[in-house]
Amino acid sequence: MYNINNLKKGPSNSWSPTNLSIKRLLVVSLTWLGAQTTVQAQEVQSIKYTTPSWYFGVAGGANFNFYEGSTNQLNASFTPPATFHEGNGTRLFIAPLLEYRPATSRWGVMLQAGFDSRKGSFDQVLTACDCPADLKTDLSYITVEPSVRFAPFKSNFYLYGGPRLAFNLDKSFTYQLGINPAFPDQAPSAAVTGEFSEIEKTILSVQIGAGYDIPLSSDRNKTQFVLSPFVSFQPYFGQNPRATETWNITTIRAGVALKFGQGKEIQEATDLFKDPEVQFSVNSPINVPGERRMTEIFPLRNYVFFNEGSTQIPNRYVELTKNQVKDFKEDQLETFAPKNLSDRSKRQMTVYYNVLNILGDRMQKNPSSTIMLVGSSNNDNTDGLAMAESVKTYLVNIFAIDASRITTKGQSKPNIPSEQPGGTLELVLLREGDRRVSIESNSPDLLMEFQSGPDAPLKPVQIIASQEAPVDSYVTFNNKGAGEALSSWSLQITDEQGKTQPFGPYTQDEVSIPGKMILGTRPEGDYKIKMIGQTKSGKIIEKETPVHMVLWTPAKMEEGTRYSIIYEFNTSKAISLYDKYLTEIVTPKIPIGATVIIKGHTDVIGEVAYNQELSLARANDVKTILQNSLSKAGRSDVKFDVSGYGENENNAPFDNKTPEERFYNRTVIIDIIPAVK
Repeated sequence: MYNINNLKKGPSNSWSPTNLSIKRLLVVSLTWLGAQTTVQAQEVQSIKYTTPSWYFGVAGGANFNFYEGSTNQLNASFTPPATFHEGNGTRLFIAPLLEYRPATSRWGVMLQAGFDSRKGSFDQVLTACDCPADLKTDLSYITVEPSVRFAPFKSNFYLYGGPRLAFNLDKSFTYQLGINPAFPDQAPSAAVTGEFSEIEKTILSVQIGAGYDIPLSSDRNKTQFVLSPFVSFQPYFGQNPRATETWNITTIRAGVALKFGQGKEIQEATDLFKDPEVQFSVNSPINVPGERRMTEIFPLRNYVFFNEGSTQIPNRYVELTKNQVKDFKEDQLETFAPKNLSDRSKRQMTVYYNVLNILGDRMQKNPSSTIMLVGSSNNDNTDGLAMAESVKTYLVNIFAIDASRITTKGQSKPNIPSEQPGGTLELVLLREGDRRVSIESNSPDLLMEFQSGPDAPLKPVQIIASQEAPVDSYVTFNNKGAGEALSSWSLQITDEQGKTQPFGPYTQDEVSIPGKMILGTRPEGDYKIKMIGQTKSGKIIEKETPVHMVLWTPAKMEEGTRYSIIYEFNTSKAISLYDKYLTEIVTPKIPIGATVIIKGHTDVIGEVAYNQELSLARANDVKTILQNSLSKAGRSDVKFDVSGYGENENNAPFDNKTPEERFYNRTVIIDIIPAVK
């Protein structure tokens, strides 16, 4: 008689044929790898190769199988006296693999096809006679697993996932009924072996996983080997081995893949993937002005933007109390500055976020003026009307404007919407800009000169502020072609004493840095500029040039006047709206012999290249209008300096975090600098 302990599952033998095969495979592979590495190191020490795109190899590991559900009738001729519910087992997975992943891409594809064992043992159960019963299965498949591979950080870590198509290879089972412990002398029953009936011949499920590539070869080896530990998860969805009953299998697989591929010689690869050339130059103005005082005619957009889901005036707008109204003055707006402004263009945003107070003050001083508030919301007209009523309530309650002077209206879209029919890109930003209340008026006292009608802008605000290191005085580093050729580039600026200042990294073609950031308190200096860039193929390039910089603070503060032209999303209408203003207001303010600096900008919505062209086109349109107007007056004494900065955030007047800032970045800035006397 056997003791009941003899029926318990024991450990598998370490010398099993399967384990022996894996050991032999690894020994042979590593031996060949060592031989190849030695031979290649001896033969091609001076040759470098690109990272392969195609890899071949083998993956091996352990399937940790977990059984759930129920199984009872094993086949037509045998049904045990008890039902089995749960179990587990650890068995072999081994498969050849194929992988394609271009070196410059985060994406790739993988294919594994091989032996996939789902072998395991069900938990022991007791039958009606208190006899223990055990059920084991040698269930196994030929599996085909195509996957999409993604490296989220462009590193050796990767994720993968895809379908799993499995074809049944083995469906055998072994059932053993033990003896009742109360009758230890009882003879055990013979084991029952057979094959499960109703086994699914083909199973379609899913698998997801992660891995990490460990290079085993350097770029001096044409054949490059990679060792990739991996883990994957194959949930029970679709993994029901039998067409009947509820038995399902969840598997966690852990293992390692050994892969190899062949790179191309760098010279050969360059012919196929040649990095575009870059041309590096530095423009350092002879004089870097320390300060310029500008009288700025700041345009006032007639919009109040609202947050999604709210019809209340956003807290970034300055709201006064009744007692503060008497102290409010347009030329002292810093007294009523909003909180949490970014450092860039604080003064101008302070003006804008006081737009309701400026409007209320002007309506008090011009009692015959009237306005219409048009709220636009893509939710519905009621939502837009509620937004307009919020603005009206503030003007009536705080500035005591007669309610009859303010009418309100709600609609789904502004008269000049940012979101165009059929548009699919950057809709979130566009819709933020379209959720607003427009201030419309026919009262000349409220509007910009020569403007009329509901789309006319409000009268601008005149502000005087000191501007340190204006953009046209920056030291400009032009790395032409960098956007296409380089993944990033940096600057190392070294003075005569060997002190180095790092700047970057950058990705655009042109970068401007204030002269004071480089010179500090030094009046002038000689510098060595080194540009260090990394091409998109991984190659490091360096270019170096000497530059002499001079910091000049003029004896007399330079005075100037600044005007700004603000564009709607509809660019052509913006020019026609401002044509008369530029001709009859701005042109007469240009002194004889002056320099007019015109800078075009855009917001960040849209493609970088398109925005660059758009900003320059806008700047040239303004130049053409001013030049034609001067020519009609018989003048040719004015020098023009025209630039387009696109959406370049280093040079943008404002940030791009709010719709107000994005609207003000759609601009052309006109600086009028008188001739030095």
